[in-house]
Amino acid sequence: MSKAILQLDALSCPACMQKIQGALEKQGGVENVKVLFNAAKVKTEFDGDQISADQLADTITSLGYEVQSMKVKE
Repeated sequence: MSKAILQLDALSCPACMQKIQGALEKQGGVENVKVLFNAAKVKTEFDGDQISADQLADTITSLGYEVQSMKVKE
């Protein structure tokens, strides 16, 4: 199981947090998602054979949020 922490530009409201969490949870291979509103971070656990951290970042970007940085642990 791989883990990723994605630092976002900002989250303006709790609805943003729920939107991101819901979209990532629908992705195949994603096991756990936690969005930290005040820190503007997303922590995920995922199966690297099914989805990549870059794909997770692309999902967040497609929702209109900017991913500033990403740390991945395989």
